[in-house]
Parts: sequence; C-alpha cells; structure tokens
Amino acid sequence: MMRLLIALPLIAAVPIIGLPGGAQAQTLARVAAPSVSEGALTLDEVLRVSARAAPQIVEALARERAAEGRALSAAGAFDTVFEVDGRSRALGYYDGTVVAGRATRPLTGNGGYVYGGYRVSRGDFPIYEDENYTNRLGEVKVGALYSLLRDRLVDERRTRQTVAAADIDIARFERESVAIGVQRRAIDAYQNWVVAGLRLAAYRDLLNLSESRRGAIARQVELGARPEILLAENDQNLVRRRALVVRAEGDFEAAANALSLYYRNSAGEPVLVEADRLPADATALTGVVAAAVADFAQRRPDLQVLLAKIDQGSAKLALARNDLRPRLDLRGEVGKDVGDEGLGGRSRTPLEAAVGFRFSIPLQNRAARGRLAEAQAEIDALQARSRFLRDQIATEVEGITINVGAAERLATIAEQERMLAERLANAERRRFELGSSDFFLVNQREETANDARVRLIDAQARIATARAELAAATADRGALGLEP
Repeated sequence: MMRLLIALPLIAAVPIIGLPGGAQAQTLARVAAPSVSEGALTLDEVLRVSARAAPQIVEALARERAAEGRALSAAGAFDTVFEVDGRSRALGYYDGTVVAGRATRPLTGNGGYVYGGYRVSRGDFPIYEDENYTNRLGEVKVGALYSLLRDRLVDERRTRQTVAAADIDIARFERESVAIGVQRRAIDAYQNWVVAGLRLAAYRDLLNLSESRRGAIARQVELGARPEILLAENDQNLVRRRALVVRAEGDFEAAANALSLYYRNSAGEPVLVEADRLPADATALTGVVAAAVADFAQRRPDLQVLLAKIDQGSAKLALARNDLRPRLDLRGEVGKDVGDEGLGGRSRTPLEAAVGFRFSIPLQNRAARGRLAEAQAEIDALQARSRFLRDQIATEVEGITINVGAAERLATIAEQERMLAERLANAERRRFELGSSDFFLVNQREETANDARVRLIDAQARIATARAELAAATADRGALGLEP
C-alpha cells in the first residue's frame, strides 16, 4: 500500500517529466520560419541583416532621398530659362509683327544674371512702338546684370541651396542615428536570445542529473538499500527542476520572437530563429568590442545634426545681414541687327552698347532686422545645446567604460565561483554514489553549481551589454555592423 501511494504522484508526474527537449523543439519547429542561412547564428549575421532590411533604416533612407529631392528643387533656381514672346496686329492701320526669344542664366556666384536674345519683326509699327523695328534678319542681343553690394556674396537663391544641402547632411546624420539605435536594439535582442538559450541549457542539464539519478535510486529502493521516501523526494526535486526548464523555455521562445523583429529574410519578412542555431557557449556574446577613439564625440550623428543646424543658422544670418545692405546693380547690354536694312531705317544697323546701374537703400527694414535677431538667437541656442551634448556624451562614455570594467571583474569572480561550485558538486555526487552523503546535500550542491553557472552567464551578458552601449555611445559603426 505504501508503494502504491508513492507511485501515484510518480505516475502523475510522468507526462510532465517526459516533455523536456523533444516537445519544445517540435513547438519551435512549428512556428519557425525558414532561416536565411545554416549553422550557429552569429551576431555579425544579425547585424548585417538588420542594417539591410530593418524598416526603420529603410524609412530613414527614404527621408534622406526626400532631402536630396528638396536640394535639387533649390538648385532649380539657377536653371537656364528660355522664353519666346510673339505679337501681331490682326486689325487696324498697322500690320506689324514681332517675335522675340530670350535665354536667361542666373549667376551662381552673384545675385545677377546673364542673358541672350534674338528678335525679328515684319510690317509697320506706330511711332510709340518704334523699338520693335529690326533689320531683315533680326537683332541679336546679349547682356548681364551684376550685383555690387546686396546679393553680391549671398542671396536668397544661394541661401536656399545652402540650407537644402545642410538638410541632406541632417537627413544622413539622422539616418545614421536611427541605424545606430536599431543595431543597438538588434544586439540586445540577439544577446537576450543567446542568454535565454544558455540558461535553458543549464536548467536542462540540471534536470538530466535528476532523471539519470532516478533509475539508480529506484533499483536501490527495490533492493532495499534505500528507503522508498528517497524516491519520492527525488521525484519532487525532478518536478521542481522541470518547472525551471519550462520557465526557461518560455523565456527562450519570447527572446526568439523579439529577435525576429531584426532578423529578416531577403524579402524583409521576420524570421523566427530555430533553436538548433543557438551558439554552443557564451563566446557568442563577445562579438561587440568598441574601438578606443579620442574623437568619439565628433562621430556622434546627433552632435553632427546640431552642427549642421548651426551652419543653416549661419546661412540665414548672412542672408539677413545681406538684406540690410543697399542695392547697387550694374548692367550692360550689347545688340546688333543683322541682314538688310528694315523699315526702321539705317539707325538699327550699327552695333549698340548700353550700360546702366540701379541703386536703392532700405530706410527702416524692420523685417530684415527681425530676421537677423531671430537667426542670431537660434545660433546661440544651438551652440549652447551642442556644448551640453558634448559634455553629456563624455559623461555617458565615461560611465559606460566604468560599467564595462566592473562587469569584467564580476565575471572573473563568477567564473571562479562556478569552478568551485562544480568541483564541490562533482565531489558530493561521488560521495552520494558511495553512500557517504545524503540526497539533500547532493541536490543542494548541484543547484548551487547550476546557480553559479547561470550567474556567470548573466555576468557575461552584462559585459556584452555594456560593450554594446559603449559602441553605440561612441558611434562605432564597425562594431555595430554599419561599415559599408
């Protein structure tokens, strides 16, 4: 009767105990998508796939292309413009017809422009339209306008082009900032997946010890060498360890699901990594090592965004100062009628040249003064923000460096603890097999050794996390898998 009472919980525990690796592996196989490659999954592979297919990075690239489109539109202010104008008197005493074509090209280094044109006329014109007459083959004319004061060094067209070029830089830096953030999260997802898998392996090894011991204890109970209660105690311990495995399996599945957000196939679809691609040990966590660089602040894209905005503010400031200057434009024009003499007479035939100027000065110009004050205030604000960001980056990097050193020291201690705990567990296990130790003590030694193993995995994960943070804080594109 006593044996039946002991056997009942064991019979109930059999379905639970029989689950370990097989059912869980089948579950993962059912939900896993085909992998993009074979073998153990490496961090380099995850970062390479993430940098190519992450939707956030693709979106940032599209924004950069949009900025390039705006810059192209701003450059359109310097396009050559060709126009044709024609006029003919359909009714009335005069029957004059005139057709004129003109091409204008703005100067890229001055606020002026150059132009060239051709004009030809036929018929009679009234005296107040006498300028329409040309020789039989028409008139060719070239001219230019050159700014001497306002718009000489900078004007609205060139300022828009400068601002648009800086927008491209800002979009590129923002894309790099997004990419760094995505790669940083991809590293976290991969490391969490590896750590969850290694923890699961540790708890499965601990479960296997109880399963392998159960048969030997059962034979000893049958032979009367051990009390029956020992078998029940082993099964109780086995069920508790099985619960640890089930919990670790859930964590491993959740980590694989989180990793699929960054690990994608060639079509950009998330891929659920199969359990058999888990690396064998914690060396997979040592893939990210940030390079020691002295100018890490200059590598940060968020700081570069501020510097580009300061450049934009300087361009707007120069434009506001330009608007306060007086305008003095010099213009010149040369014209020549060709062909036989027309109805306008011989006065059209000689070469013509004309020069002139235009002068104006703003008296109040409060709009320009307001833009000047606004641009200067924006530059001051951006410079103050950039100074704070430099200090913040330096403090952040120093703090992460301290964390890396502390995590490495803790990992060394955790390794020593694991070695000693495993040594004690092996010795206690041999003593138990020889009958010199009790079941409670051997289980305690095994669980202590397994806890030390899990703590070592956690310590190695903290090192990997701190190194990844350092790579992101110093914008180390090589360590983050962003180098071309």
